Amino acid sequence: MARETKRGLYQGIVEQDEKGNYYCGPYLLDYKLTEANFKLGDKVSIKKIVSNTSGKSIEEYPQKAIIFSLVKEEEKF
Repeated sequence: MARETKRGLYQGIVEQDEKGNYYCGPYLLDYKLTEANFKLGDKVSIKKIVSNTSGKSIEEYPQKAIIFSLVKEEEKF
């Protein structure tokens, strides 16, 4: 399990796969949260990760980010 730092557990870019799943690095992003608050290419900081329980995406993304936020300019990697 990733360890949280000042910058969160993981920082990366919001991407979308051919199945329509949003992800950041190895982590599936919550679909509704991403649709409502982010766009492709945004840099995000993941704060909380849980096990992915969705049968549709668990093989590609065993872990899911449920709390994440836009990276502020001074926090960028």
